[in-house]
Amino acid sequence: MDWIRLTKSGKDLTGLKGRLIEVTEEELKKHDKKDDCWICIRGFVYNVSPYMEYHPGGEDELMRAAGSDGTDLFDQVHRWVNYESMLKECLVGRMAVKPAAPKDYHEEKKVLNGMLPKSQATDTLAREGPSSPSYDWFQTDSLVTIVIYTKQKDITLDSVIVDHQDDSFRAETIIKDYSYLINIELSHAVQEDFSVRIVENVGKIEIVLKKKENTSWKCLGHPLENHNSLVPKKDAGLFYRQCQLISKEDVTHDTRLFCFMLPPSTHLQVPIGQHVYLKLTITDTEIVKPYTPVSDSLLSEFKEPALPNNKYIYFLIKIYPAGLFTPELDHLQIGDFVFVSNPEGNFKTSQFQELEDLFLLAAGTGFTPMVKLLNYALTNIPSLRKVKLMFFNKTEDDIIWRSHLEELTFKDKRFDVEFVLSAPISEWNGKQGHVSPALLSEFLKRSSDKSKVLICICGPTPFTEQGIKFLHELNFSKDEIHSFTA
Repeated sequence: MDWIRLTKSGKDLTGLKGRLIEVTEEELKKHDKKDDCWICIRGFVYNVSPYMEYHPGGEDELMRAAGSDGTDLFDQVHRWVNYESMLKECLVGRMAVKPAAPKDYHEEKKVLNGMLPKSQATDTLAREGPSSPSYDWFQTDSLVTIVIYTKQKDITLDSVIVDHQDDSFRAETIIKDYSYLINIELSHAVQEDFSVRIVENVGKIEIVLKKKENTSWKCLGHPLENHNSLVPKKDAGLFYRQCQLISKEDVTHDTRLFCFMLPPSTHLQVPIGQHVYLKLTITDTEIVKPYTPVSDSLLSEFKEPALPNNKYIYFLIKIYPAGLFTPELDHLQIGDFVFVSNPEGNFKTSQFQELEDLFLLAAGTGFTPMVKLLNYALTNIPSLRKVKLMFFNKTEDDIIWRSHLEELTFKDKRFDVEFVLSAPISEWNGKQGHVSPALLSEFLKRSSDKSKVLICICGPTPFTEQGIKFLHELNFSKDEIHSFTA
């Protein structure tokens, strides 16, 4: 908030009195001192000297990119941070672009009519990434079907994210660690609702749009930015859509279950173990935080969901009264909107293959990734013999969904939970303390000497780092541990 106040003070933070300049590589290199520090992120150059003392990661971290292109370093540490908004008053200008061969005008303006222009990105990556996807389209009097040929057999409904608004249509398909994008300004208007179908054994995706008028389309539309491109997922950028708050209920004294409704023109299913980013504008600045969606109930696999899951997205969020983001989230009224990004994360359900023992270590709201993991493992992994959760909290009142967890131990004999409290009342009979080798060695008992095991851990950074260190000391391999971080 101090930084936001400074950016709104009218003080000249760039040293250029409001001018924007074109910055050459040679000029950028000159500004590499703490009191004169320019950094380039995605082609834009910022004077970050005034920001030094406000940077949560400290001055040394910023100085690693001083006088150079810091895009890769930024992406490694916190690519989800909205730097454009945070640093807009520090913008010096753009990097000067070296002259390139002009694009063919006709190729740029080419109408998409089923003749597929090959993108440079697709050509380049075909040699190093997955086989190049392609797409086609066909129509009837009332429907337009866009078909994506992924050439992969493990494509599922959560592999494709579709957004269309007015005449623009966007479909992003996640293929291994790559993102294939179709981004088109449609030649005619379509209705909001549509359907997505996967033909799994051939890796084909069919997106069926309903025409607003029963007229014959001469072409699908015109290409928009990055259309028909295949790039590494980390380079794809985050796309947001507005979601409406439908309900909010207390789960503990400081944790709420939020339910948001996706727009009717969006298809988005967050894969198991992945997170999204929520974005709010606070005092004219966009603030972004990562959260892992949960089921509407830990027992939802055993009962009919109250609302259809593919149109609603749930979050368990702890409200910090002195925080910047969560009080604003808590003040949202039913019917208000928040921006929700595409999913991110590196957890793969293939890690569950032939799994026999699943151990979950969670602290506080680090429990959220475990919700869908638990549901998925207990209902989809036939080889599973044992699932155990060790749940660390401060007091009994802090335990999220305690009754759900205890009920689940009765419903499924493979599941067990242990609660560990760091500040219990004197009457508490359970385990107490913090994560330690002694607690873990007693908890992590395999069902047999050679059983295949996976340990998932999530919580505040010190908890996760310590936990991983202890697990290595207990001779668990890197492949047997998955930590959830964002």
